[in-house]
Amino acid sequence: MAAVEGVSVNAADLLPVDHGYYTFIGSLTTPPCTEPVTWFVLKTPEEISSGEVEVFARLYPHDTRPAQRLEGRVIRESK
Repeated sequence: MAAVEGVSVNAADLLPVDHGYYTFIGSLTTPPCTEPVTWFVLKTPEEISSGEVEVFARLYPHDTRPAQRLEGRVIRESK
């Protein structure tokens, strides 16, 4: 990763107005599917184009693990 002169990004500007989220313990979606990973999933999804999905798939070709059963894990919700 390299810094780009004169460019700054405020990560908060990338989030939806509603910052509500769900959180749960899971694992990585790529081999070796390492556990435990704490996931935070926004309640309000951000939409991306099919072109952006294609670029992501090219950059991360092994992001293919299917959704797993809860197996007793708890999903918590922010207020």
